[in-house]
Amino acid sequence: MELVATAQFRKAMERAVSAGAYTQRIAAMVADLARAGTSVSHPLLEERKTKNGAGLLILTANRGMCGGYNSSILRLGHRCADDLKAGYEKLQILISGKRGISYAKDRGIELAASFDQFNDKPQFSEVVTIADQILADYLAGKIDRFDVAYMKFLSVSKQVPVVETLLPLSELGGEAESESPAKKGAEYEFLPSPESILEEIVPTAFRVKLFKCFLDAAVGEQIARRVAMKAATDNADSMISILTTTYNRARQGQITNEIIEVVSGASALQG
Repeated sequence: MELVATAQFRKAMERAVSAGAYTQRIAAMVADLARAGTSVSHPLLEERKTKNGAGLLILTANRGMCGGYNSSILRLGHRCADDLKAGYEKLQILISGKRGISYAKDRGIELAASFDQFNDKPQFSEVVTIADQILADYLAGKIDRFDVAYMKFLSVSKQVPVVETLLPLSELGGEAESESPAKKGAEYEFLPSPESILEEIVPTAFRVKLFKCFLDAAVGEQIARRVAMKAATDNADSMISILTTTYNRARQGQITNEIIEVVSGASALQG
């Protein structure tokens, strides 16, 4: 299982890394547009003062044997849900992964939606379906904020459970602000019009960022499973060594007792 997790981790990491640069760049562009003020306008970029509803998506795994991966995300998601309930009138909770779904079922948590089709290879087409439904709820005013709780992939040796606000989109771009053209005084020119460009790029930014969250979660799961299986392998090797030593000592003691009995019997016959 350690070898399988290692192979799956490498494939998942390649997908996450390849999508990382594009995600950061489009997020930075959206952040620039949001900071542009009145020069551009799009419903997904505007901060909302209303507190009618919020959405929270928690990304967990379909399987266990990955250490504290699921528990750490679920604890963080639970705390975030409590905070959102205190600040918003309604909260829609969405969970991906059988472990998270079981967690919600055991605690009687009502879910707006649940997904169990994502494994180590999440598909963009499947994520887009979820993203479009969230966008529809946001534009319809059913939710005024959308957050995602997941395991963020930083490096092979570091993954951290985080909660990121994806809507409104003005919250995006924090990872790439240092590379943002707006920091360097760049200006955007829209052809044929700002409306047509924004209508395409702004929803795409949300879909891509949500997809990156699923990719990071897949990488984090495989890393956690590889570490857990490595620990299990080491523990099994240690147990085998201990049991082998114990067996050899018991066998040696038994042979010694048998030799003593034979010698004692021979001495008794000679006597």
